[in-house]
Amino acid sequence: MKKAMVIGASGGMGYALVMELVSRGVDVVAFARGIEKLKELFAGEEKVTLVAGDAGNKEELTLAVKGIDVIFHALNLPYDEWKEKLLPITQNIINAAEENGAKLAMVDNIYAYGKSGGNRLTENMEKNPHTKKGKLRKVMGEMIQKSSIPSLICHFPDFYGPNATNTYMHFTLGQLLKKRKGGFVGPSDIEREFIYTKDGAKVMVELALKDDAYGHSWNIPAVSTITGRDFEKLVKGHLGKDKQLYYITKPMFAMYALVAGKGMREAVEMQYINAEPTILSGEKLTKFLGKWNSTPYEKGIEETIGYMKKQT
Repeated sequence: MKKAMVIGASGGMGYALVMELVSRGVDVVAFARGIEKLKELFAGEEKVTLVAGDAGNKEELTLAVKGIDVIFHALNLPYDEWKEKLLPITQNIINAAEENGAKLAMVDNIYAYGKSGGNRLTENMEKNPHTKKGKLRKVMGEMIQKSSIPSLICHFPDFYGPNATNTYMHFTLGQLLKKRKGGFVGPSDIEREFIYTKDGAKVMVELALKDDAYGHSWNIPAVSTITGRDFEKLVKGHLGKDKQLYYITKPMFAMYALVAGKGMREAVEMQYINAEPTILSGEKLTKFLGKWNSTPYEKGIEETIGYMKKQT
């Protein structure tokens, strides 16, 4: 891979992918709608070319993909745009890859799996989504897999890390940096997974460099599970013992959503992930790549807080 393109480069995972690719000597086209945000993130990065464009515009996208070896699709649309835009944008990306002979590496979540039933989610499980968004993600994955392009799909749990602003952990840390109490979405005692974006990007790029990784879906789990209480202890260690969490259960979330606007209302149906253990199995990935180093939560949270402080 000599040249890659990251669609959604201004988002949390997109940013991590650009920086991981650059660290490996790959030339990168950073593609996103806002040029100012791209400049803010990648100013001074000689191997990064900034392209402001709309993935919903087939012509803009196809032009930007010229000369690209691998497209990394990390675009994160707001929930209220999924119904209208998710599948057309996916088709645009497939078409652009086909026309330019590029491979595709897709950043995906776990919504298409549906409820875990208390089991760790494996790649060979039948996907049985029960939510509108899960059904859309399932169709999206099928579109990619049925296309003629070499592709791989990476399923990730919730993200956290530098520039990962549209995440539950960022919401909590943002509150705690301003005041004594912060809201943690989910009960205090449920095992959860959060993957540090730098770790996720490293594994995904490693997969994209291997020809035999294409044609597969890959679960990329976090370093370990963590509860709200565990997270609270770590936060107290970094921000002070006076910091406290309050826990936002699904009924509370639904109540807030009534007055918080359409974006939050669209997130209500996804709260099953926070209300029961929904954990990825990494067995297939470990067999393929061997054991990989992951960032402990303590260090990842410390680095995330440091990044957030610099932005204020």
